[in-house]
Amino acid sequence: QVRLVESGGGLVQAGGSLSLSCAVSGHTFSSYGMGWFRQAPGKEREFVAAVAWTGVHLYYADFVKGRFTISRDNDKNTVFLRMDSLKPEDTAVYYCAADESHRYFETQYSMEGRYDYWGQGTQVTVSS
Repeated sequence: QVRLVESGGGLVQAGGSLSLSCAVSGHTFSSYGMGWFRQAPGKEREFVAAVAWTGVHLYYADFVKGRFTISRDNDKNTVFLRMDSLKPEDTAVYYCAADESHRYFETQYSMEGRYDYWGQGTQVTVSS
């Protein structure tokens, strides 16, 4: 059984930084495309960032470009999301997700439906 566990969330002031981690167990992590999504109160879940299984191709939502960095360590079965210059509007529950299929990942990375496994989420709160 594949399991994803996020950590690293918390409370931070605007302009600060946080680093999220997502540890994956139960399958071959190196074969997964990985994504981060978030859901703010009263809003739908939205795409934040993704990394292909090779670790070479990185994808970001426009609203986090230049502030967030996604990376992965296949030896540690972990994907990371470094968040800098945080804003109050970044407040949300952040979820990591794993995609088993390589097909069309480079064009469908932002689609929730293509991800097969999800973590339970970690809360990020940015105060003004």
